[in-house]
Amino acid sequence: MPKSPSSAVDKALDLVEAVARCDRPLRLSELADEAGMHRATAYRVLLDLVRRGWILRAGDHYLPGTVVLQLSQVAATNSLAAVARPVLEELSERTGMMVNLQIPETDHARVIDVVRPARLEMISDLRDERLPVHRFAGPLALVAMLDPAARRPYLRQAEEAGVELTGGQGLLADIGTVERTGHALERGRNQKLIASVSRAVGSAKGAPICALTVVGPDAEFEEPRLAGIITALHDATGRLREALTTLSTARPSAGTDDA
Repeated sequence: MPKSPSSAVDKALDLVEAVARCDRPLRLSELADEAGMHRATAYRVLLDLVRRGWILRAGDHYLPGTVVLQLSQVAATNSLAAVARPVLEELSERTGMMVNLQIPETDHARVIDVVRPARLEMISDLRDERLPVHRFAGPLALVAMLDPAARRPYLRQAEEAGVELTGGQGLLADIGTVERTGHALERGRNQKLIASVSRAVGSAKGAPICALTVVGPDAEFEEPRLAGIITALHDATGRLREALTTLSTARPSAGTDDA
């Protein structure tokens, strides 16, 4: 039952606290019930919380966002990073490379977890860094999964940096390549001696949730080894998608949500 009238701040905090204390991702109807508010009200507040990074939306379910993770180790236990960690570790062991987990934000991607082998300690892990689409494989893979309208903030940032969007060598052509191949390959654009390949994990509705990125010395991204890295990456994103789906269907709520 909805609680008595409260301020917008109260509503936002109720939702953040409900997500953080729950032992699994919640659907909208469950989250509204937990916070004691109408679903329509919860949905409106959640839009802003997702935009600001306090809550992460994964398909029809909600998890603690990156801002919450910076404040609460308890929330981190049930976070996307915690779910993805075994997949990152296995992918790093299989490829011998550094692997990171990125999520999309307003006009960039952010690295929220990293597994880095000791031999690659000289390569920056970029944890908590804001990565633009025109310089890194992770955001490129995420943006390729967005519809044209949702891509605009990312592309605007690239244009402001002087990056060409159109033409055979333009950023839109790179996005088209990712759409065809299912992964983004970056060699030498950000650092000449470092290469990376990334693949996004999407929700059931096709929106990007996160991306796994394999990073290592450029010399180790030659064929035939590159093909093996890409195969391992595709396998890993499949496992992560399955893990997120399993979480999402753990205890489905009755009825139909309005988001």
